[in-house]
Amino acid sequence: MTDGREVLNRHLLDEIAHDFQDDHDVTLGTMFRSPGLRVEGKVFAFLGSNGELIVKLPKARAAELVDEGTAEAVVMGKRTMREWIVLPAEGDSASTLALWRDLAYEAYRFVGALSK
Repeated sequence: MTDGREVLNRHLLDEIAHDFQDDHDVTLGTMFRSPGLRVEGKVFAFLGSNGELIVKLPKARAAELVDEGTAEAVVMGKRTMREWIVLPAEGDSASTLALWRDLAYEAYRFVGALSK
């Protein structure tokens, strides 16, 4: 829960966060008042207001996922965020978790490398 409200798909983010429990560089925090994961203080994945996962990936990889229809670009105002993508929930929790987990790991590696 964040701000006393139920967060859609929070249980999926919690499962992904559990994967990082032994990595002391990863913390659970917030981004735009939604739960998210940080590596060395930088957000790499967080839940959007509609329960979708938003991740930061290299520009080319993000574009590839958007082009194939797996993800949508993040647009803030009139600006398209080239390294941030939205991953909607799939039809069931298991397939959603599998996709989100893989892309959260990609985001973790990408953002973690930016910090070094």
